[in-house]
Amino acid sequence: MIQKLSLASLALILASCASGVKTSGTEASPDGKLTVDFGVNKKEQAYYLVKNNKTVVIDTSYIGLVRKDANFFEHLHVASIGDSEKVTDSYTMLQGKKKDITYTANQKVLHLENKDGQKMDVIFNVSEHGLAFKYKFPETSEDVKYITEEKTSFNFVAGSKAWLQPMSEVKSGWEHSNPAYEEYYQLYVPVGTPSTIGQGWVFPALFKAGDTWVSVSETGLGSNYCASHLDYDKDAKTIKIVFPQDKERFAADAALNPESKTPWETPWRILAIGSLNDVTDSTLGTDLADKTVEGNTAFVKPGISSWSWAILKDDSVNYDTTKQFIDYAHDMNWPYCLIDADWHKRIGMDKIKELLAYAKERNVKLILWYNSAGDWNTVPYGPKDKFLTAEGREKEFKMLEDLGVGGVKIDFFGGDGQSMIAYYHDILKSALKHKILVNFHGATLPRGWQRTYPNLMTAEAIKGFEYITFEQQNADHEPSHAAIIPFTRNLYDPMDFTPMALDKIPNINRRTTSGFELALPTLFMSGIQHLAEIPEGMAKMPDYVVTYLKDIPTAWDESKLVAGYPGKDVVIARRKGDAWFITGINGEDKAKDISIDLSFLKKDGYMITDGAASLFDKTVVKPGKTTVKLKPNGGFIMKF
Repeated sequence: MIQKLSLASLALILASCASGVKTSGTEASPDGKLTVDFGVNKKEQAYYLVKNNKTVVIDTSYIGLVRKDANFFEHLHVASIGDSEKVTDSYTMLQGKKKDITYTANQKVLHLENKDGQKMDVIFNVSEHGLAFKYKFPETSEDVKYITEEKTSFNFVAGSKAWLQPMSEVKSGWEHSNPAYEEYYQLYVPVGTPSTIGQGWVFPALFKAGDTWVSVSETGLGSNYCASHLDYDKDAKTIKIVFPQDKERFAADAALNPESKTPWETPWRILAIGSLNDVTDSTLGTDLADKTVEGNTAFVKPGISSWSWAILKDDSVNYDTTKQFIDYAHDMNWPYCLIDADWHKRIGMDKIKELLAYAKERNVKLILWYNSAGDWNTVPYGPKDKFLTAEGREKEFKMLEDLGVGGVKIDFFGGDGQSMIAYYHDILKSALKHKILVNFHGATLPRGWQRTYPNLMTAEAIKGFEYITFEQQNADHEPSHAAIIPFTRNLYDPMDFTPMALDKIPNINRRTTSGFELALPTLFMSGIQHLAEIPEGMAKMPDYVVTYLKDIPTAWDESKLVAGYPGKDVVIARRKGDAWFITGINGEDKAKDISIDLSFLKKDGYMITDGAASLFDKTVVKPGKTTVKLKPNGGFIMKF
């Protein structure tokens, strides 16, 4: 049988050669600097190879899929290779690093057939500083097809280093609430380094291959595919795509791995490639996300939110404290106030209605916390069980819309299986219909959903500020952790780190300076930025700090990396209208001078940084090249 298959495969190859069909192709970026070679090798397996400025960055790497009914990894041949086509897209983001974005790429399609003549396409898009590819089954089926394994690999050249966040063990953690994308990164490790937990690595993953930086992630994740992550294949000695763990699903019999009728397309596998600036400034994660769904988005207003729970915890979820934080938001010109878990018990619906009326008078919208529920966690907090069915979602979101609630924070999801991904989509669609903003916590990486559903304002998926309040070791980690995030987790997608403790954290010795903390709300991207500092702490700040915090955007027209190195320090410039915000932090426990070029600015601005004899200093800053002196674990902001 093996001999017959081998002869059949040989016949296919000979036939292809006789008919003039090429077995390989190349596509280049519009500027010609980035190229991808692809095709089928002598082992009848599909591959690709990536070069940046003619230097190999990702060596020959296998691609393909295995379905329950068919193998699209072995015994493949090239049916044809499409002509190069230019693809363009222009779109507007209501939040994120850039508002008006144009994507341009050259596209070429590799048309493959397996030994049984079944078809699979691999679509390659090559843009300046970006490679993306996805799989497509073009044939139509009446029955559901099941993908059991994805064979996509990333064979980085020898000596490459990586910045990687471990994937957590399903059902581990507090009240069985993992996975939640809340682990610390391993920094500058060899590509073959095993995950500390043994479940691989989450997206986005950052690599340095020689002088070239590469970020690997995925986008365009619809309801008909699972979310994936990375692992190191010891036998093949390469990084590869892997599917979720068995229990990462909505229910015991719900879909885990991808299943769908065909035609069927997978999510995009995206690689931002180039200098560290090229990668950090990339918008590839939204460029190839699914386009915005139909619906009213006039209600979507990014902004700052007050939040009592971050520092004051459960006892702060009461009527009087919430009223105080509504006043706090109003006084600070912030549009939102978040009420956390168990509000339905600790405050009650009648009093919530009073608070909604009180907040409305002060031009503040309330955000209410929910437990995503289901049997995937044992978290006791509520309300829960409200969004599990279409009827439940419709009823709850309609009620919230009628009450005038601004948004929801939905917590403790159960993983990355296809059925759980569909649950995220169902929530976002229903919430959009009823003009409700959404914040996912204990959740997966959004993967560009904020473009598809503009009401998705933010998602946690990071070991954020709440952990700093729990244990001293987390506070010890904060400086380097915060200095890696702009290059990894927060590269494309909004992130609810819930930053900024300017004063003090109960029972914790804060390792960062107040200047470092002041920088975080504009360093981190989040459609709604929930700030941890409470009114008592804010009252201790200089007037110029308070004034600054009354007018900071959370949606940007333009952003660019000014200086930095992952895990060590970072300086990012962001523009809103005519105002530029320059933000920097020192992730290391040593003083340093950072040189930055502000030649793109035309007028004088000011800088707030850590004071030598006081909490802060405020000074005038002029355009041009300058040097900022940073304290150990210190930071600064500039506004022009």
